[in-house]
Amino acid sequence: MTLQIETFKNADLSQGWRPGNNAGGATLFKALGHPLTAPRAHALMDELKSEGPVALFDPMGYVSNFHAYYDLSKLDLAGYFVQRLEDLGGTFLGHEAAPLSTLKASGAKAVLILTFDTDKTFGSIKHLFPEDARIVSLDDIRIDDDMLTNRKNYLDPLNFATNFALMREQEGPANGADHGIHTRVATANYWALHGAENPELWLALFDEKGEQIAEWREQLPGAGAPFAIDSGEIRTRFGLGDFTGSLFIHAIRIAGHDVVKYALDMYGEDGLALSCSHDANAWPADFYAGMPAGDEDEEVTLFIQNSHPMPIPPHSVGLNIIGAQDVSWFEEEIPPFGTRAMSVDALLPQASWPDQVEIVAGRYFVRPRYEVKRKGGNRRIAHANVERTDLAPDPHIPDLEKHMGKGYIMPLPILPRDEFQSVMLPTPMATEQHELPIRAEMIDATGETVAVKFLGRIPRRESVEVDVESWIAEEGAKLPSGYGHVEFLYDFRDGGEADGWLHALGRFEQKASGHRAETIFGAHIYNTATIYKDEPQSYTNKPPGLTTRLFLRVGSLSGDDGGLDTMCHLIYPASTPWHEKSSTLLILHDAEGKPVAERKVEIACGGSFHWRLTEMFTAEEREKTGGAGYVIVRDTTCRLFGFHGLLNGEKSFCLDHMFGF
Repeated sequence: MTLQIETFKNADLSQGWRPGNNAGGATLFKALGHPLTAPRAHALMDELKSEGPVALFDPMGYVSNFHAYYDLSKLDLAGYFVQRLEDLGGTFLGHEAAPLSTLKASGAKAVLILTFDTDKTFGSIKHLFPEDARIVSLDDIRIDDDMLTNRKNYLDPLNFATNFALMREQEGPANGADHGIHTRVATANYWALHGAENPELWLALFDEKGEQIAEWREQLPGAGAPFAIDSGEIRTRFGLGDFTGSLFIHAIRIAGHDVVKYALDMYGEDGLALSCSHDANAWPADFYAGMPAGDEDEEVTLFIQNSHPMPIPPHSVGLNIIGAQDVSWFEEEIPPFGTRAMSVDALLPQASWPDQVEIVAGRYFVRPRYEVKRKGGNRRIAHANVERTDLAPDPHIPDLEKHMGKGYIMPLPILPRDEFQSVMLPTPMATEQHELPIRAEMIDATGETVAVKFLGRIPRRESVEVDVESWIAEEGAKLPSGYGHVEFLYDFRDGGEADGWLHALGRFEQKASGHRAETIFGAHIYNTATIYKDEPQSYTNKPPGLTTRLFLRVGSLSGDDGGLDTMCHLIYPASTPWHEKSSTLLILHDAEGKPVAERKVEIACGGSFHWRLTEMFTAEEREKTGGAGYVIVRDTTCRLFGFHGLLNGEKSFCLDHMFGF
């Protein structure tokens, strides 16, 4: 059963623009479900139980969201009252919605006003409430004012810049960074770049059972400076044992950006556990997709992080192969803020690569991580993506070619062929996507298209693997630069429908070690001045987004001494011809966010550029970072798409797409 809360409306820009292109993200559920709010709400409910009949006054239509977390049926209800005439005719727990004007005659001993900031309006309607009744509101469960950016508007999205991160800390045979399993959240203080004067993080760590085992505030470094939250350091600081659970992150007193973005690294097991992933997307969805089944030598585990202060009932989370109707349900209850490791192989024993798995999530948890462990010991984590429920085929997309050339482009890297094997998998990512009419173009780093493959109108149930090495062999193609990228594009030569939500997964294998990494992303329209809906997308302003600012976290060691090197694969996709060459700056910053070195590179329009930190910057320049720097990829002439990773020699590596702020 889907949790009856509103988390995200996939709004277009007519609803208004927010940084992060986040026009549709809801704030109410974040405010009601905050770990600091929950105990206050439960205490308020306990008090109201003893008050006698309680009237509910719901001026904004919040009752379902509140009831999903805090069971209002436990109260002796005197009635359900609304302010908007359009809400009349509705019911709640058997009570017909009545107008506010009848509240005084309800006989209620207490009234619960289901809204925040009641001081703005209550004074003018107070005379309509029963005399001597206790009046309470959602203001009674607010978090403390010192955590708010905008105290005058409690549901301002900037007040609830929150997210969850999967945190694992497991001691190995010999304690230390190279043993056991450890995780690290890495990002930068980008809020200060938007003018925040004293931003801070409020953090709470929950274990598998949902018990809060640590709580603290983290002072942030200077504007633009990087920082990391490491599971091993948390273990030491709070005297904890092994744990697997959720780190709740709340960025407070911020400016400009209400999305908490980060890179999540997993490391340990003598290098075999090296992996990286993206932030969790803080708005729980109905479905997720893009998680592939494992090969014969792989075990797949899905981590479910309950993102709410109420349990996930048994048989509420399930898995099925994309396109199939039978759902295998997870039978356990997951406690509030608890985490469960779900065996995908046990629930779907019939699934194997390249089958794709749909996750029935019911809005109970944020974008989940999954882990794949190979028999040789290598393990990797990656994330599924939001499968949208609101999309229908867009009849205008086939005509975009007239004005937007290639239109929507889904690019994935071909990593250097002498070191890696690259395999791609188009992935359905909307419940109404019954087919994907697409082709794949293989493009050298120089921007030269070296091979084209029409994949047809791929039915939802079918998974079509695109193996770059096999493709090159079949067509006798050459990739002169030794690397490049693949673009998945809509192709309507045989008809078909599309909705613009085209996704594809890339799986990459290091030849020397057999270590793998996976990444998934969706298509956008790139580098054209013509606008279609919210494309070309921008994360810092309204479309068209025609510039680049990407964050590249770097390995903790330089690479020369056997540590981790950093790699980056930049792609310059162009729906229509744009600047012949990019004008891209790679700016190395130190631990205080100050630039210490800079390189300019030019990427061919439609091409790509693969580089390593140890090759791009000298040892002396890297030493200036203090071991905690980062690189900003900046280009004011075009929009680039990038992938970042770490290299542990020939033992392991990791890769995922980059983010900007």
